[in-house]
Parts: sequence; C-alpha cells; structure tokens
Amino acid sequence: MKDFIMRGMTADGYIKAAAIKSTDMVERMREIHKTLPLATAALGRSLTAASIMGDELKEENGSITLQIRGSGPLGAITAVSDSQGNVRGYLQNPACELPLKANGKLDVGSGVGKDGLLTVIKDIGGKEPFSGKVELLSGEIAEDIAYYYYISEQIPTICALGVLVDRDQSVKQAGGYMIQLMPGAPDGLISTLEYRVAETPSVTSLMEEGKSPDDILRFMLEGTGFQELYRHEVAYECKCSREKVERAIISIGREELKRLYEEENSITVTCQFCDKKYTFDKADMSRLLSEAPEII
Repeated sequence: MKDFIMRGMTADGYIKAAAIKSTDMVERMREIHKTLPLATAALGRSLTAASIMGDELKEENGSITLQIRGSGPLGAITAVSDSQGNVRGYLQNPACELPLKANGKLDVGSGVGKDGLLTVIKDIGGKEPFSGKVELLSGEIAEDIAYYYYISEQIPTICALGVLVDRDQSVKQAGGYMIQLMPGAPDGLISTLEYRVAETPSVTSLMEEGKSPDDILRFMLEGTGFQELYRHEVAYECKCSREKVERAIISIGREELKRLYEEENSITVTCQFCDKKYTFDKADMSRLLSEAPEII
C-alpha cells in the first residue's frame, strides 16, 4: 500500500481529524540522507507532521515549513510540505546516536533537546509568509506540534507521530494522526479524547497490527459519526532543479560570483533535501556572471 493521507470530520462538526501512512516517504528520506535510527525517527516524525499540516493548506502553490532547533545532538531539523502533503527535509546530524530509553525505545526527546524553538512558516501566496514560534516542550515532536497549535492558533490539538525502525535500520512503519477541536466544541471533549489516546497503543503498534490510517481514526473517534472527506497519495518529493540552483548562485551577488569565476575551474552545489549534485564549469559561471545584476 502506497503512502496516503486521509481527512475527515465528525457528524456534529466539533472535531476534524487527519491520519497518514508515511512509511515509504520516511524510508526514502533515510536512503537519501543515510540517517541512523535516532535521526530517522526524529526527521521521520517531522516529515509526517509537515505532511498533515501542509495538506490542509488551501493555496494550491502554498507550503509549510517546520524548523526544530533544540539543544540536543541531532541539531536543527527542517521539514517542508507542499499543499498536497508531499514532503522533503533534512537535519544537521544524521549520524547521531544515543542510548535507548529504559523502555527500549529511541530517545528522540534527548536527541532533539528540550531547550529550543519550534518554528512554523506558512507560505500561502501573500507578500510575507506567516511565521509562528513556540518553545519546545519535550523534543518528542508530536507534543511540540500540539503545543504550537494551542499557543499560536488557539486550536486544542492531539497529535501522535511514530516511526518504527527495523533491525536492518530500514523503516518498518511510519505514520501519525492529528485530531483538532472546532469552535463551539463542548467543554471537556479534549479531555475525553486525551484519555482515549492514553489508553490507545502507539501509532506504529496499531500499524503493525495491520490497521490503516482510517482504521486508527475511526477507532479513536468511535461513536462520533466520523465521516471521511477525502484521501490521496503522498510522497517524499524534492523540487530542486538546475534552474533553481542557478538562481540561487546568482543571488549570492556579482562580486562573490566573480571571485568564484576567477579562483575555481568549476563549482558543485548539493541539494540539502535530496543530495543531488549540480556542477557548473567555467563557461557556466561566465554565463551566470553575465546574468548577475550590477550593484549600484
């Protein structure tokens, strides 16, 4: 089964929810960045959350960027989604390793670090993207996403994210869900949902049992008349191109371009999201230099 995201709402309109299977996209990320298990889990959770959040954007060419900068050894994490839930991302230290927690699980919270910020940048076609920041609560990412929605957008949110890494370090299961209350929802509803979450196995445990994203949501929201609105496939998808890299090189400025032209026979630029390399020889640099604007 290919990765997909599905979204729906309860019959009374008080709850909206989305769930995703992200196993293939997280495995593709692991293959590209050669992440060890801790980094796979941290960036995988971030990509899963970004996909859910990006898929909700109404602007066709919109995007959402999650930046997680904690004090832990994983370093900065970046995950980007387009408005169809297709994602790309990277992190600073893909080879980071830490001892497992007492329960045998990967210690993502310590890898990310509690001291730091979660930044959410929404580009919906305006002059300036919207940006919201909150302090990290735990570094476990799902809790931090829920906290962001509560503080920055005043939306009570339950978020669950999971990445299960196999013995050979490949991604065995990855997915998540997000449940949010709409305006006018009865007091105490979020507490009822939180209790249900506390009594429910992890996302990856449910997926290991063969449950799909819609199975999980219907289980979580049993008795609410939950109705699916839509579903579609999602994937890890980098949007780099030689033309975009050329524009980035030109943007460094004419003086720096001139220095590179004079000192180097060629330059190679590597995409942070997919590790694809773009090489520009002397003739390419001369052409780019001719296209760079003069500084007045």
